[in-house]
Amino acid sequence: MTIIRVGCGAFITDDQGHLLLVKRRRNPEADHWGLPGGKVDFLEPVPDTIRREIAEELGVTIELTGLLCVVDQIDPAGPSHWVNPVHRARIVSGEPRVMEPDAMSDWGWFPLDALPSPLTISTRTAVAAAGG
Repeated sequence: MTIIRVGCGAFITDDQGHLLLVKRRRNPEADHWGLPGGKVDFLEPVPDTIRREIAEELGVTIELTGLLCVVDQIDPAGPSHWVNPVHRARIVSGEPRVMEPDAMSDWGWFPLDALPSPLTISTRTAVAAAGG
């Protein structure tokens, strides 16, 4: 049986336009920099998932400011197919910190013209959608 999975991500920027990225520990794309986010739970609206995942991963509260893009991440060899809505967001309270060290090893703010490498597929797609 083939299953389409739903994830989500937050394109969090600060007042200088820097993007918050996390360094993944887990596959797929371990050791890649990516947008924070996670899997959508059954019956959980995507905006609620994004806010929950960011609080769990980084210990901050965010405000969503709009849908940036939807990423289809398809790997026929896997086989896997993820659909990932990515929302623009900003931090409204708290300072980011690694809350799930088994899932991520680091985080940072990066200018859109100087992003670290390698980036996850979803992150590359979202940056392109943002005009970066």
